[in-house]
Amino acid sequence: MNLPNKLTVLRVLLIPFFVAALLWDHGENMTLRYGAAAIFIVASLTDLLDGKIARKYNLVTNFGKFMDPLADKLLVCSALICLIELGDIPAWMVIVIISREFIISGFRLVASDNGVVIAASYWGKFKTTFQMIAVVLLIVGIESMAVVTNACLWIAVVLTVVSLVDYIMKNHKVLTEGSM
Repeated sequence: MNLPNKLTVLRVLLIPFFVAALLWDHGENMTLRYGAAAIFIVASLTDLLDGKIARKYNLVTNFGKFMDPLADKLLVCSALICLIELGDIPAWMVIVIISREFIISGFRLVASDNGVVIAASYWGKFKTTFQMIAVVLLIVGIESMAVVTNACLWIAVVLTVVSLVDYIMKNHKVLTEGSM
């Protein structure tokens, strides 16, 4: 278990603490919401660090290739579902975001069965960045930042759709070749 993989595992282990802090007292306790935001930020930073370390020191593993994107999805989806519970985000936006993740995961599974590795695109990285920024802004809920928060949220949703379309266009042969 190398350092990047430990950071990935840490990200997954932080999720229950993040969820508990965010949902405690139905999100009314602002101290706990700020704590949840801090946990989310730390977990998000482990995503940035584990990839950089793995590539720089040639520590890329099959475990990391599998768990890193899964940990990201678990973190972001947990946050978005909690924010629906708190009434801070419309369910339809979360459905769009989570649907994209299922579609991409399906594509990757089919590609993997065909011996093809599909790398993450820049659109996907931008999408994840804006999702994480939007989540933090929604958690802290600063009234004077409402316009910025909404802009980040809308950008995240648009990038979710754009990254999905880009992904399908670049990799559609995976499905057609896989069905032969």
